[in-house]
Amino acid sequence: MKICFVGGTRYPHPLEASQRKKFRLLGSLAEVFVIGFSTDLRFRAFTDEARFYLLPRLPFAPLRYAELLTLSPFILFWLIGRHGIQVLVSQSAYEGSAAALAKKITGRFGCKVVLIIESHGDFEASVFLQRRIRLPFLYRAVMRCCVNFALRASDLSRAVSYSTREQLARWQAARPIFQFPTWTDIELFSQPAGGERDALCPHILYAGALIPRKGVHHLIEAFAGLAKEFPRARLIIVGYKENKVYANELRKRVLGLYLEERVQFAGQLSQEELAAWMRRASLFALPTYSEGLPRVVFEAMAAELPVVASAVSGVPEIIRDGVTGFTPAPGDEGELREKMLWLLRHPDEAREMGRRARRAAAEIFSAEAYRAGYRRMLDAAAARLAPLRPTTNSFEDDTEHGTEPVA
Repeated sequence: MKICFVGGTRYPHPLEASQRKKFRLLGSLAEVFVIGFSTDLRFRAFTDEARFYLLPRLPFAPLRYAELLTLSPFILFWLIGRHGIQVLVSQSAYEGSAAALAKKITGRFGCKVVLIIESHGDFEASVFLQRRIRLPFLYRAVMRCCVNFALRASDLSRAVSYSTREQLARWQAARPIFQFPTWTDIELFSQPAGGERDALCPHILYAGALIPRKGVHHLIEAFAGLAKEFPRARLIIVGYKENKVYANELRKRVLGLYLEERVQFAGQLSQEELAAWMRRASLFALPTYSEGLPRVVFEAMAAELPVVASAVSGVPEIIRDGVTGFTPAPGDEGELREKMLWLLRHPDEAREMGRRARRAAAEIFSAEAYRAGYRRMLDAAAARLAPLRPTTNSFEDDTEHGTEPVA
Protein backbone atom coordinates (compact mmCIF):
# COMPACT_ATOMS: atom_id res chain seq x y z
CA MET A 1 0.00 0.00 0.00
CA LYS A 2 1.11 3.56 -0.73
CA ILE A 3 0.04 6.37 1.61
CA CYS A 4 0.64 10.11 1.65
CA PHE A 5 0.52 12.32 4.73
CA VAL A 6 -0.57 15.93 4.17
CA GLY A 7 -0.21 18.61 6.83
CA GLY A 8 1.48 21.74 8.11
CA THR A 9 4.30 19.99 9.97
CA ARG A 10 7.83 21.33 9.49
CA TYR A 11 10.54 18.81 8.61
CA PRO A 12 14.27 19.50 8.70
CA HIS A 13 16.65 17.99 6.18
CA PRO A 14 18.04 15.61 7.21
CA LEU A 15 15.34 14.42 9.59
CA GLU A 16 15.88 14.30 13.31
CA ALA A 17 16.57 10.83 14.68
CA SER A 18 13.15 10.73 16.38
CA GLN A 19 11.34 11.56 13.11
CA ARG A 20 13.41 9.01 11.25
CA LYS A 21 12.38 6.37 13.77
CA LYS A 22 8.71 7.26 13.30
CA PHE A 23 8.80 6.99 9.51
CA ARG A 24 10.85 3.81 9.64
CA LEU A 25 8.06 2.34 11.76
CA LEU A 26 5.37 3.50 9.34
CA GLY A 27 7.47 2.36 6.41
CA SER A 28 7.21 -1.20 7.70
CA LEU A 29 3.47 -1.00 6.93
CA ALA A 30 3.39 0.88 3.64
CA GLU A 31 5.35 3.01 1.21
CA VAL A 32 5.11 6.49 2.73
CA PHE A 33 5.00 9.90 1.05
CA VAL A 34 4.81 13.21 2.95
CA ILE A 35 3.70 16.73 1.97
CA GLY A 36 4.58 19.38 4.55
CA PHE A 37 6.79 22.42 5.08
CA SER A 38 10.53 22.85 5.04
CA THR A 39 12.21 24.88 7.78
CA ASP A 40 13.18 27.66 5.37
CA LEU A 41 12.01 29.34 2.18
CA ARG A 42 13.10 26.53 -0.16
CA PHE A 43 11.16 23.79 -1.91
CA ARG A 44 12.66 20.47 -0.90
CA ALA A 45 12.21 16.95 -2.20
CA PHE A 46 14.21 14.11 -0.65
CA THR A 47 13.96 10.55 0.60
CA ASP A 48 14.71 9.75 4.24
CA GLU A 49 12.70 6.71 5.41
CA ALA A 50 9.83 8.29 3.38
CA ARG A 51 9.55 10.51 0.30
CA PHE A 52 9.19 14.15 1.31
CA TYR A 53 7.82 17.03 -0.76
CA LEU A 54 8.21 20.19 1.33
CA LEU A 55 6.82 23.63 0.57
CA PRO A 56 8.67 26.84 1.48
CA ARG A 57 7.74 27.93 4.98
CA LEU A 58 6.32 31.42 4.41
CA PRO A 59 6.58 33.84 7.37
CA PHE A 60 2.85 34.28 8.13
CA ALA A 61 0.39 31.53 9.07
CA PRO A 62 -2.43 32.69 6.70
CA LEU A 63 0.04 32.62 3.80
CA ARG A 64 1.17 29.12 4.77
CA TYR A 65 -2.44 27.90 4.90
CA ALA A 66 -3.12 29.43 1.48
CA GLU A 67 0.08 27.90 0.12
CA LEU A 68 -0.74 24.42 1.41
CA LEU A 69 -4.37 24.50 0.27
CA THR A 70 -3.39 25.82 -3.17
CA LEU A 71 -0.27 23.80 -4.01
CA SER A 72 -0.71 20.48 -2.23
CA PRO A 73 -3.67 19.34 -4.43
CA PHE A 74 -1.43 19.61 -7.52
CA ILE A 75 1.32 17.61 -5.81
CA LEU A 76 -1.28 15.03 -4.79
CA PHE A 77 -2.64 14.80 -8.36
CA TRP A 78 0.86 14.01 -9.54
CA LEU A 79 1.59 11.52 -6.73
CA ILE A 80 -1.69 9.67 -7.27
CA GLY A 81 -1.17 9.50 -11.03
CA ARG A 82 2.58 8.88 -11.03
CA HIS A 83 3.07 6.72 -7.94
CA GLY A 84 -0.38 5.23 -7.40
CA ILE A 85 -1.07 6.65 -3.94
CA GLN A 86 -4.02 4.76 -2.46
CA VAL A 87 -4.49 6.41 0.96
CA LEU A 88 -4.36 10.11 1.86
CA VAL A 89 -3.88 10.99 5.54
CA SER A 90 -4.60 14.61 6.41
CA GLN A 91 -3.19 15.67 9.76
CA SER A 92 -5.98 18.15 10.45
CA ALA A 93 -9.59 18.57 9.39
CA TYR A 94 -8.91 22.04 7.98
CA GLU A 95 -5.94 21.00 5.83
CA GLY A 96 -7.93 17.93 4.81
CA SER A 97 -9.87 20.05 2.30
CA ALA A 98 -6.84 19.97 -0.03
CA ALA A 99 -6.67 16.18 0.16
CA ALA A 100 -10.46 15.96 -0.31
CA LEU A 101 -10.21 18.05 -3.48
CA ALA A 102 -7.47 15.79 -4.85
CA LYS A 103 -9.53 12.71 -4.01
CA LYS A 104 -12.65 14.01 -5.74
CA ILE A 105 -10.93 15.15 -8.94
CA THR A 106 -8.76 12.05 -9.36
CA GLY A 107 -11.83 9.92 -8.65
CA ARG A 108 -13.36 11.25 -11.85
CA PHE A 109 -10.43 9.71 -13.71
CA GLY A 110 -11.03 6.31 -12.15
CA CYS A 111 -8.50 6.56 -9.30
CA LYS A 112 -9.90 5.10 -6.11
CA VAL A 113 -8.39 6.76 -3.03
CA VAL A 114 -9.24 6.46 0.66
CA LEU A 115 -9.12 9.68 2.71
CA ILE A 116 -8.32 9.58 6.44
CA ILE A 117 -8.79 12.77 8.47
CA GLU A 118 -6.81 13.00 11.70
CA SER A 119 -7.64 15.36 14.55
CA HIS A 120 -4.82 16.31 16.92
CA GLY A 121 -6.71 19.11 18.65
CA ASP A 122 -9.80 21.30 18.79
CA PHE A 123 -10.12 22.40 15.14
CA GLU A 124 -13.09 24.65 15.94
CA ALA A 125 -11.49 26.90 18.56
CA SER A 126 -7.73 26.44 18.75
CA VAL A 127 -6.78 28.68 15.83
CA PHE A 128 -8.60 31.61 17.46
CA LEU A 129 -6.46 31.09 20.59
CA GLN A 130 -3.20 31.18 18.66
CA ARG A 131 -3.25 34.67 17.20
CA ARG A 132 -5.43 37.70 16.67
CA ILE A 133 -7.73 37.01 13.73
CA ARG A 134 -9.02 39.85 11.61
CA LEU A 135 -12.63 39.40 10.50
CA PRO A 136 -13.10 36.35 12.75
CA PHE A 137 -16.66 35.70 11.53
CA LEU A 138 -15.45 35.44 7.93
CA TYR A 139 -12.49 33.32 8.98
CA ARG A 140 -14.74 30.98 10.94
CA ALA A 141 -17.14 30.64 8.00
CA VAL A 142 -14.30 29.74 5.61
CA MET A 143 -12.92 27.23 8.11
CA ARG A 144 -16.30 25.58 8.55
CA CYS A 145 -16.64 25.22 4.77
CA CYS A 146 -13.19 23.62 4.54
CA VAL A 147 -13.84 21.26 7.45
CA ASN A 148 -17.27 20.27 6.13
CA PHE A 149 -15.86 19.61 2.68
CA ALA A 150 -13.01 17.52 4.08
CA LEU A 151 -15.08 15.46 6.47
CA ARG A 152 -17.82 14.76 3.90
CA ALA A 153 -15.16 13.38 1.56
CA SER A 154 -13.40 11.34 4.26
CA ASP A 155 -13.73 7.58 4.65
CA LEU A 156 -12.13 7.14 8.09
CA SER A 157 -10.98 9.36 10.92
CA ARG A 158 -8.40 9.20 13.66
CA ALA A 159 -8.56 10.94 17.04
CA VAL A 160 -5.75 11.19 19.57
CA SER A 161 -7.98 11.59 22.64
CA TYR A 162 -11.56 11.13 23.80
CA SER A 163 -12.22 14.86 23.46
CA THR A 164 -11.04 14.97 19.83
CA ARG A 165 -13.00 11.78 19.10
CA GLU A 166 -16.19 13.34 20.47
CA GLN A 167 -15.68 16.43 18.32
CA LEU A 168 -15.17 14.33 15.19
CA ALA A 169 -18.27 12.29 16.03
CA ARG A 170 -20.37 15.47 16.22
CA TRP A 171 -19.27 16.46 12.73
CA GLN A 172 -19.45 13.07 11.02
CA ALA A 173 -21.39 10.53 13.03
CA ALA A 174 -21.46 7.90 10.28
CA ARG A 175 -17.66 7.51 9.83
CA PRO A 176 -15.51 4.97 11.70
CA ILE A 177 -13.16 6.72 14.14
CA PHE A 178 -9.91 5.16 15.33
CA GLN A 179 -8.29 6.44 18.50
CA PHE A 180 -4.66 6.18 19.53
CA PRO A 181 -2.02 8.68 20.73
CA THR A 182 0.33 10.67 18.58
CA TRP A 183 3.90 9.54 17.97
CA THR A 184 6.27 9.89 20.91
CA ASP A 185 9.89 8.75 20.97
CA ILE A 186 9.39 7.25 24.39
CA GLU A 187 12.82 5.58 24.41
CA LEU A 188 14.66 8.87 23.89
CA PHE A 189 12.93 10.61 26.79
CA SER A 190 13.02 7.67 29.19
CA GLN A 191 16.81 7.43 29.19
CA PRO A 192 18.18 7.70 32.75
CA ALA A 193 19.00 11.18 34.00
CA GLY A 194 22.45 10.16 35.24
CA GLY A 195 22.00 11.66 38.71
CA GLU A 196 19.55 13.32 41.06
CA ARG A 197 17.96 16.59 40.01
CA ASP A 198 19.19 19.60 41.98
CA ALA A 199 16.46 20.53 44.48
CA LEU A 200 18.42 23.65 45.52
CA CYS A 201 18.50 25.02 41.97
CA PRO A 202 15.21 23.84 40.47
CA HIS A 203 14.41 24.28 36.80
CA ILE A 204 10.82 24.70 35.67
CA LEU A 205 10.52 23.73 32.02
CA TYR A 206 8.00 24.69 29.34
CA ALA A 207 8.17 23.39 25.76
CA GLY A 208 5.80 24.33 22.97
CA ALA A 209 5.02 26.97 20.39
CA LEU A 210 5.04 30.57 21.63
CA ILE A 211 1.40 31.39 20.92
CA PRO A 212 -1.36 32.80 23.19
CA ARG A 213 -3.19 29.45 23.25
CA LYS A 214 -0.35 27.92 25.26
CA GLY A 215 -0.77 30.41 28.12
CA VAL A 216 2.96 31.07 28.59
CA HIS A 217 2.18 34.54 29.96
CA HIS A 218 0.35 32.89 32.87
CA LEU A 219 3.40 30.72 33.53
CA ILE A 220 5.68 33.77 33.70
CA GLU A 221 3.34 35.51 36.17
CA ALA A 222 3.07 32.35 38.28
CA PHE A 223 6.85 31.97 38.29
CA ALA A 224 7.21 35.57 39.46
CA GLY A 225 5.01 34.65 42.44
CA LEU A 226 7.37 31.90 43.59
CA ALA A 227 10.69 33.48 42.63
CA LYS A 228 11.30 35.08 46.04
CA GLU A 229 10.82 31.84 47.98
CA PHE A 230 13.10 29.98 45.56
CA PRO A 231 15.76 32.54 44.56
CA ARG A 232 17.79 29.97 42.61
CA ALA A 233 14.84 28.65 40.61
CA ARG A 234 14.87 29.21 36.87
CA LEU A 235 12.19 29.09 34.22
CA ILE A 236 13.28 27.61 30.88
CA ILE A 237 10.99 28.39 27.93
CA VAL A 238 11.62 26.17 24.90
CA GLY A 239 9.75 26.81 21.70
CA TYR A 240 9.52 28.33 18.26
CA LYS A 241 8.29 31.93 17.88
CA GLU A 242 5.16 30.92 16.01
CA ASN A 243 3.57 34.26 16.93
CA LYS A 244 6.38 36.82 16.97
CA VAL A 245 4.21 39.58 18.45
CA TYR A 246 3.29 37.33 21.36
CA ALA A 247 6.88 36.15 21.81
CA ASN A 248 8.05 39.77 22.05
CA GLU A 249 5.31 40.50 24.60
CA LEU A 250 6.57 37.60 26.71
CA ARG A 251 10.08 39.03 26.75
CA LYS A 252 8.76 42.46 27.72
CA ARG A 253 6.77 40.87 30.53
CA VAL A 254 9.91 39.16 31.83
CA LEU A 255 11.80 42.48 31.78
CA GLY A 256 8.93 44.26 33.51
CA LEU A 257 9.03 41.69 36.33
CA TYR A 258 12.85 42.01 36.61
CA LEU A 259 13.25 38.31 35.89
CA GLU A 260 15.63 38.53 32.93
CA GLU A 261 18.34 36.68 34.94
CA ARG A 262 15.89 33.97 35.97
CA VAL A 263 13.95 33.26 32.76
CA GLN A 264 15.69 31.77 29.73
CA PHE A 265 14.20 31.64 26.24
CA ALA A 266 15.94 28.59 24.77
CA GLY A 267 14.39 28.79 21.31
CA GLN A 268 13.49 25.79 19.20
CA LEU A 269 15.43 22.65 20.12
CA SER A 270 15.84 19.22 18.62
CA GLN A 271 14.18 16.28 20.35
CA GLU A 272 17.58 15.19 21.67
CA GLU A 273 18.25 18.66 23.14
CA LEU A 274 14.76 18.82 24.67
CA ALA A 275 15.26 15.40 26.27
CA ALA A 276 18.51 16.64 27.81
CA TRP A 277 16.71 19.67 29.30
CA MET A 278 14.01 17.42 30.71
CA ARG A 279 16.60 15.26 32.43
CA ARG A 280 17.84 18.38 34.27
CA ALA A 281 14.44 19.92 35.09
CA SER A 282 12.48 19.57 38.32
CA LEU A 283 9.00 19.87 36.83
CA PHE A 284 7.24 20.50 33.55
CA ALA A 285 4.50 23.12 33.11
CA LEU A 286 1.97 23.48 30.30
CA PRO A 287 -0.59 26.23 31.12
CA THR A 288 -2.47 25.70 27.86
CA TYR A 289 -6.03 26.62 26.90
CA SER A 290 -6.56 23.91 24.29
CA GLU A 291 -4.84 20.67 23.27
CA GLY A 292 -5.58 17.32 21.75
CA LEU A 293 -3.39 14.83 23.58
CA PRO A 294 -0.13 16.80 23.91
CA ARG A 295 2.92 14.75 22.97
CA VAL A 296 5.17 16.94 25.09
CA VAL A 297 3.32 15.77 28.22
CA PHE A 298 4.10 12.15 27.31
CA GLU A 299 7.72 13.16 26.81
CA ALA A 300 7.94 14.90 30.19
CA MET A 301 6.28 11.97 31.94
CA ALA A 302 8.68 9.53 30.25
CA ALA A 303 11.55 11.71 31.50
CA GLU A 304 10.24 11.17 35.05
CA LEU A 305 9.00 14.72 35.49
CA PRO A 306 5.90 15.66 37.48
CA VAL A 307 3.68 17.70 35.15
CA VAL A 308 1.52 20.72 35.91
CA ALA A 309 -0.80 21.10 32.91
CA SER A 310 -4.18 22.76 32.43
CA ALA A 311 -7.25 20.54 32.78
CA VAL A 312 -8.30 20.92 29.15
CA SER A 313 -9.07 18.56 26.26
CA GLY A 314 -7.10 15.32 26.55
CA VAL A 315 -4.78 16.39 29.40
CA PRO A 316 -6.88 14.83 32.22
CA GLU A 317 -6.87 11.58 30.23
CA ILE A 318 -3.15 11.15 30.82
CA ILE A 319 -2.43 13.06 34.06
CA ARG A 320 -3.97 11.81 37.29
CA ASP A 321 -4.33 14.92 39.44
CA GLY A 322 -2.21 14.58 42.58
CA VAL A 323 -0.75 11.24 41.43
CA THR A 324 1.33 11.84 38.29
CA GLY A 325 1.01 15.62 38.26
CA PHE A 326 -1.48 18.43 38.75
CA THR A 327 -4.20 19.78 36.46
CA PRO A 328 -5.07 23.38 37.42
CA ALA A 329 -7.83 25.30 35.66
CA PRO A 330 -6.66 27.10 32.49
CA GLY A 331 -5.78 30.74 33.11
CA ASP A 332 -5.73 30.37 36.92
CA GLU A 333 -2.30 31.81 37.75
CA GLY A 334 -2.83 31.39 41.49
CA GLU A 335 -3.55 27.67 41.24
CA LEU A 336 -0.71 27.20 38.76
CA ARG A 337 1.71 28.91 41.17
CA GLU A 338 0.50 26.88 44.18
CA LYS A 339 0.88 23.55 42.38
CA MET A 340 4.41 24.41 41.25
CA LEU A 341 5.25 25.65 44.77
CA TRP A 342 4.05 22.38 46.28
CA LEU A 343 6.35 20.39 44.01
CA LEU A 344 9.33 22.62 44.81
CA ARG A 345 8.63 22.50 48.55
CA HIS A 346 8.30 18.70 48.53
CA PRO A 347 11.16 17.41 46.35
CA ASP A 348 10.92 13.81 47.61
CA GLU A 349 7.21 13.61 46.85
CA ALA A 350 7.82 15.32 43.51
CA ARG A 351 10.40 12.70 42.56
CA GLU A 352 7.99 9.91 43.48
CA MET A 353 5.28 11.62 41.42
CA GLY A 354 7.72 11.71 38.51
CA ARG A 355 8.41 7.99 38.85
CA ARG A 356 4.69 7.28 38.76
CA ALA A 357 4.38 9.52 35.71
CA ARG A 358 7.06 7.53 33.93
CA ARG A 359 5.28 4.24 34.60
CA ALA A 360 1.97 5.75 33.44
CA ALA A 361 3.51 7.04 30.19
CA ALA A 362 4.87 3.56 29.42
CA GLU A 363 1.39 2.08 29.95
CA ILE A 364 -0.33 4.64 27.70
CA PHE A 365 2.11 4.77 24.81
CA SER A 366 4.48 2.40 23.07
CA ALA A 367 5.89 2.23 19.56
CA GLU A 368 4.18 -1.13 19.14
CA ALA A 369 0.75 0.28 20.04
CA TYR A 370 1.30 3.23 17.67
CA ARG A 371 2.19 0.88 14.84
CA ALA A 372 -0.80 -1.34 15.66
CA GLY A 373 -3.12 1.69 15.45
CA TYR A 374 -1.96 2.49 11.95
CA ARG A 375 -2.12 -1.17 10.95
CA ARG A 376 -5.79 -1.29 11.90
CA MET A 377 -6.55 1.92 9.99
CA LEU A 378 -4.75 0.65 6.90
CA ASP A 379 -6.61 -2.64 7.20
CA ALA A 380 -9.88 -0.68 7.13
CA ALA A 381 -8.60 1.39 4.20
CA ALA A 382 -7.67 -1.77 2.29
CA ALA A 383 -11.19 -3.11 2.84
CA ARG A 384 -12.62 0.07 1.30
CA LEU A 385 -10.27 -0.11 -1.66
CA ALA A 386 -11.37 -3.70 -2.37
CA PRO A 387 -14.76 -4.12 -0.63
CA LEU A 388 -15.71 -7.27 -2.49
CA ARG A 389 -12.41 -9.05 -1.89
CA PRO A 390 -11.23 -10.10 1.60
CA THR A 391 -7.94 -8.43 2.52
CA THR A 392 -4.92 -10.71 2.54
CA ASN A 393 -3.16 -8.57 5.14
CA SER A 394 -5.56 -9.06 8.04
CA PHE A 395 -4.15 -7.58 11.18
CA GLU A 396 -4.36 -8.93 14.68
CA ASP A 397 -6.87 -7.64 17.22
CA ASP A 398 -5.35 -4.77 19.19
CA THR A 399 -8.40 -3.64 21.12
CA GLU A 400 -6.36 -3.70 24.32
CA HIS A 401 -4.50 -0.68 22.98
CA GLY A 402 -7.72 1.34 22.54
CA THR A 403 -7.43 1.42 18.75
CA GLU A 404 -10.84 0.05 17.84
CA PRO A 405 -13.06 2.22 15.64
CA VAL A 406 -16.20 3.74 17.11
CA ALA A 407 -19.33 4.91 15.36
